[in-house]
Amino acid sequence: MGISVEGANKRFGGFQALDDVSIEVPDGSLTALLGPSGSGKSTLLRAIAGLEDLDSGLVTINGENATGKPAQKRGVGFVFQHYAAFKHMTVYDNVAFGLKIRRWEREKISQRVHELLDLVQLPGLADRYPSQLSGGQRQRMALARALAVEPQVLLLDEPFGALDAKVRKDLRTWLRNLHEEMHVTTIFVTHDQEEAMDVAGQLVVMNEGRVEQSGSADDLYEHPANEFVMSFVGEVNRLGDHFVRPHDMEVVLDRDERSQEGLVQRIVTLGFEVRVELVLSDGTEVWAQLTRAELQRLELRESQIAYLRPVQAKSFNGSSPSLPDGASTPLGSRDGGDAGLPAAV
Repeated sequence: MGISVEGANKRFGGFQALDDVSIEVPDGSLTALLGPSGSGKSTLLRAIAGLEDLDSGLVTINGENATGKPAQKRGVGFVFQHYAAFKHMTVYDNVAFGLKIRRWEREKISQRVHELLDLVQLPGLADRYPSQLSGGQRQRMALARALAVEPQVLLLDEPFGALDAKVRKDLRTWLRNLHEEMHVTTIFVTHDQEEAMDVAGQLVVMNEGRVEQSGSADDLYEHPANEFVMSFVGEVNRLGDHFVRPHDMEVVLDRDERSQEGLVQRIVTLGFEVRVELVLSDGTEVWAQLTRAELQRLELRESQIAYLRPVQAKSFNGSSPSLPDGASTPLGSRDGGDAGLPAAV
């Protein structure tokens, strides 16, 4: 059953935060709401939680209409970006807080809290205060507190946004493993494409209060519905009316009718991959993703002239060369096959 939102609308004064939004979140799934700031993803999450009233629309949780229910009766666990911890309480008391309100027996509370602290990898820290924890530990404590009341749904609003890159990556892996173990229907909000694609089984891409597309990471990356999704899910270069992924940009040293001249501005080595940034004759800035072996073979240097040959591109307006909306076409290959883009796009 999971979560269903139908025709959700929400306006704040003259700002339309949600514009006829409908989504389906399968039972037991891990879904990411992905979009730029102001796209409506946090408003949608809060509406599901019951923390924001909709102007119109329907929210269904596990087959029951939850639209008019207060937050505390929706069976939802909510985790905010900045932990919202009780600073004067120990880790144990923070996690136990919801259980005490529900008047659980002391022994059951103790058992549940210690089970959860083991689950979120905080054993032995029950007597510490939030100020004595690292950022990653505080966020795991917040997740334990949300899980303590055995919610039907877990909602996370940019849960790793305040953490550094290494801790974020570790917590992403931990959250994915935790979900595989618990199978609680989970929605988390993020503006980080890599985070969403790494963790979630389903992505819902939002923009200006609307859902642009939903599906798996592969679906959205390989078959974007429009220019916004193409540009937002994964890196992309724009050449005229065409969009080309950096890994589909071949760099060659000899010019032909299928290539376009560019000046190498910068070469950045990122482990196994290499980012080659170029500027074309018309001033367009693009970049190509190469391997270290390709870079060594080409012997590229900054300020050198090189030539770009798009291997595959997408177009959404049917301009020449004509492509159906959202379709992709091979534009040559690494071994020099036919290219469909003109030399000057």
